[in-house]
Amino acid sequence: MAKVFSYNVVRFIVLVMLQVFLFKNIGYYNLATPFPYLLFLLLLPVGISNFLLYVLAFITGITVDAFYDTLGVNAAACVALAWGRIIFVRITLQTDQYENYMTPIVGTVSFRWYLLYVFILSLFHHTALFLLETFTFHQFHYTLTRILLSCIFTTIIILLFSLLFYRKKQR
Repeated sequence: MAKVFSYNVVRFIVLVMLQVFLFKNIGYYNLATPFPYLLFLLLLPVGISNFLLYVLAFITGITVDAFYDTLGVNAAACVALAWGRIIFVRITLQTDQYENYMTPIVGTVSFRWYLLYVFILSLFHHTALFLLETFTFHQFHYTLTRILLSCIFTTIIILLFSLLFYRKKQR
């Protein structure tokens, strides 16, 4: 259990620093913005308590908000992601088959499930984030385009990270 905790602390620090110092400056004409810090929330253990998941999601979002100068938009989107993660894991995984400390990575779950997991939850996060950011339906087609392109961009980067750090012994 201490090993899982230390992995998650290092993962949090590395992903937030990558988001703040590298991925904040990467984008495609303000249409596609990657948010790979979501990987921290996605790779938390399956059996984590809901309260702790919400607290970690809020801390993650408020940390990114501090660097982005947004007033709680990322925190609200991360808490919404945590809520969506709870529902998605409850619906799709049979938790009695997996240990409580199991992290949903490519080696422990199927690639198809992992791809769907990352895409749907990043779509959920980006929808909450961009709708809260714009807070209007004036240019809804532009906001919808930003949501979809950013979701695809984030999913590709998260899959690249996952495959880059994939351990062969888990196959």
